[in-house]
Amino acid sequence: MRPSLGTRRYTLIAAFIGLSVHLSSAMAGTAASDDVQVTGTIKNKLTLRVEDLKAFAPEQITSVTVMRRVDDKETASTVRGVRLTAVLDRAGLASTDRNEWKHTIVMASATDGYRVVFSWSELFNSEAGTGVLLVFERDGQPLAEREGRIALVSAKDIRTGPRSVRWLNRLDVRVLGE
Repeated sequence: MRPSLGTRRYTLIAAFIGLSVHLSSAMAGTAASDDVQVTGTIKNKLTLRVEDLKAFAPEQITSVTVMRRVDDKETASTVRGVRLTAVLDRAGLASTDRNEWKHTIVMASATDGYRVVFSWSELFNSEAGTGVLLVFERDGQPLAEREGRIALVSAKDIRTGPRSVRWLNRLDVRVLGE
């Protein structure tokens, strides 16, 4: 019996995540990055530095308050950054099928190999997407060295930590095949 399309997609996602875990252990210990590369199934490959993010239109830059654990204490801080959807709009999805966005993912990677995944639908078709930011400031100051020059936060997640990416250096857009 042939597996259903849904089963094949979940198998592909599991394989993709497995590859990510393997690659992350190989990349451990790398240095911080000065920029973020936007690659994959897009029309315009981008290389973005902090100055480039600050130059986005004011309505694409936002500040949010996030809770985080520092020295075993919960603290609130305000981060400022560009919505991930604004970056992806600038890159443009290279699509030949009007429905490809339905099975497209965005993987955010750090120089230390940490990776998180967002679905295109989640980013562009839900409230959660408005809170995913490429962050360049915390409490009015450039990010601390331990966060890198650019980080990613998913501020509308119930727990923001698991999908926060320090030392962000790559956004990879992929259409999952059948």
